[in-house]
Amino acid sequence: MDNHYDIIIIGTGAGGGTLAYHLANNSNKRILILERGGYLPREKDNWRSKAVFLDGKYTAAERWLDKDGKPFQPGIHYYVGGNTKMYGAALMRMRERDFEEVEHVDGISPAWPISYKDIAPYYLQAEKLYHVHGQRGSDPFEPPDAAPYPYPAVKHEPRIQELYDDLQKLGHHPFALPLGLKLTEGNPHSPCIKCNSCDGFPCLVNAKADAQVICIDPILDKEHVTMLTNRYIENLEVDDSGRKVTAVHAEYNGQREVYTADTIVVSCGAINSAALLLRSACSKHPDGLANSSGVVGRHYMCHNNSAFVAVSLQPNPTRFQKTLGLSDFYFGDDKWKYPMGLIQMLGKSDADMFKGDAPTFTPTMALDTLAHHALDFWLTTEDLPDPENRVIVDGDGQIHLHYTENNLASHHQLVSRLKEMLNDIGCESHLMPTSVYLGKKIPIAGTAHQCGTVRFGNDPATSAVDIHCKAHDLDNLYVVDGSIFVTASSVNPALTIAANALRVGDHLLG
Repeated sequence: MDNHYDIIIIGTGAGGGTLAYHLANNSNKRILILERGGYLPREKDNWRSKAVFLDGKYTAAERWLDKDGKPFQPGIHYYVGGNTKMYGAALMRMRERDFEEVEHVDGISPAWPISYKDIAPYYLQAEKLYHVHGQRGSDPFEPPDAAPYPYPAVKHEPRIQELYDDLQKLGHHPFALPLGLKLTEGNPHSPCIKCNSCDGFPCLVNAKADAQVICIDPILDKEHVTMLTNRYIENLEVDDSGRKVTAVHAEYNGQREVYTADTIVVSCGAINSAALLLRSACSKHPDGLANSSGVVGRHYMCHNNSAFVAVSLQPNPTRFQKTLGLSDFYFGDDKWKYPMGLIQMLGKSDADMFKGDAPTFTPTMALDTLAHHALDFWLTTEDLPDPENRVIVDGDGQIHLHYTENNLASHHQLVSRLKEMLNDIGCESHLMPTSVYLGKKIPIAGTAHQCGTVRFGNDPATSAVDIHCKAHDLDNLYVVDGSIFVTASSVNPALTIAANALRVGDHLLG
């Protein structure tokens, strides 16, 4: 077998999967895709909340260490499609100001080396590729675009429409959450059936627009594309000059494999991309590849996230709940001048989800009643890049993730705004925080929005890769995932990762 290719892409998520799709459909370059995991099995447990959330059936069985040396299980998934297999498919654009320097209560969020205008056309391409449903202009802070969303907004079910109307009456601006789904409402043959097992679940019917379904599977029949699964990438090897990656060393079923390519793209997710670069330290790059600046692994961000359940006296029989968002407080309000972030609905909770947070003696009937009256919300506030929040790899290859929360005051303000709104529209006066979507009650384990560890920029002294995501220190190494983010913003990162992958793809195509 000829193990030399034009391009090797390591990872199949929103970054690597999208890039592979773009290159495969617009060139005849020989592409090798290397994926750490295999295909996520399609089985009944895909839609069982006990298996997914309580048992963690699809979560990687590995342990990382926190800053105190305590082990934890990260909420990470190694499958074709990467973490998009489990994501909620909320695909939102960062705001124009997110690309600029922004003042927060805990400090400054620095500007990106590119502007919104640089990535705007790729956002539109990514929305088309990932079947994004939405209503342009309904989100007051969404960047303007003359082109509509490629697919109509997903309709609210009656209870959520009532919530939408109530929020509007209060003077707020709820909007249809942009969602990536293979959905045609009213069509009995629609792949998406708007079930209650979407957000945080793998999709049994492959109707969620994840990177496997949208990008990887459609290109595997091309002669110039090869994908190899269950390959753990041990390290990257460089030549004597230190300027070129000459080999990718992989492990498969206990056997060593070596692959070579003219161009190497790392797309393993912010934590594992940084870990791979650090593991690849050598005499020419003693601190790890692309790391003459010392920033690789640093400035890790994951958002300040909270999942909340609002218990209302009114039943909530909704099946597909995640259709509403609210960004009125994104950049602050009259009472708090600093950015607070985004509120969006979560997938509908059930009794099994609550069992992880309820006392062991709580009767199932009580949990069923609670779930039947619950409205589920996800709150996201930007966390700031801190060089001490970082990925470290020790001599044994063990990943250490050091993370200290910041910018929490603004997140608490956002929680207060949600409480005030819900009190005004008839929900009970308390919210019950739930950790169902946050990695089994351990905040550091919630890695779904990981970013920032291989930041891009114009200055090789303060960034690892340039504006085209090529390593400053090497001539043929690129990084294309959330690790290149300079800041996290307060929106889900997947669409920006995909849009940037399309942008880098155009650069690689010349």
